[in-house]
Amino acid sequence: MTTLTLTKDNFDQTVAHNDMVVVDFWAPWCGPCRSFAPVFEAASERHEGVVFAKVNTDEEPELAGMFAIRSIPTLMIMREKVILYHEAGSLPGKALDEILGKAQEIDMTKVHEELARERAAAGEAGTDADEDSPRS
Repeated sequence: MTTLTLTKDNFDQTVAHNDMVVVDFWAPWCGPCRSFAPVFEAASERHEGVVFAKVNTDEEPELAGMFAIRSIPTLMIMREKVILYHEAGSLPGKALDEILGKAQEIDMTKVHEELARERAAAGEAGTDADEDSPRS
């Protein structure tokens, strides 16, 4: 599968309309990013039904800021609009496949229930919970 280029204009729609989205935050001047690119592309070919996308942090600083990207490459995995994984650094193909497999095995009903409990508890404490905040 071809990787998508994510921008501030298509990010929300991509995440909203796909069950699982894997995002590589990168920049063209970054050596480790260039080394990780073929690993990321190869994984996109092996994982049908998963959307693989790239965010060029030089061209999309708003998206990078929204997810507090401080180091690149950074890999982020989302399922059902929930960030399940968010780590800086490149990975070998086998490790990426293992992380993707684990993300696909997670019971998202339980995740959504836990997030709802956290939001309710934060609301009871008199604070606003940001349901779209990045989670590691």
